[in-house]
Amino acid sequence: MKLCVRICKNIRGEYTATCPSLPGCTSRGQTEEQAKAKLEEAIHGYLASVNNFVPEKLEEFVEYRV
Repeated sequence: MKLCVRICKNIRGEYTATCPSLPGCTSRGQTEEQAKAKLEEAIHGYLASVNNFVPEKLEEFVEYRV
């Protein structure tokens, strides 16, 4: 299973990262890396709450698109 993540720069210069496969799983950051790190934390929390399962190596399941 792969999770697609989209990262976009908004008009304020901030970055927004979303995971469309996980409704409501969104984050923002001043940099692309900050938005990505916050989203990874949100994905961990989402998977833990829904499935009670978080893969050890999340990066194997996430595909980033900028």
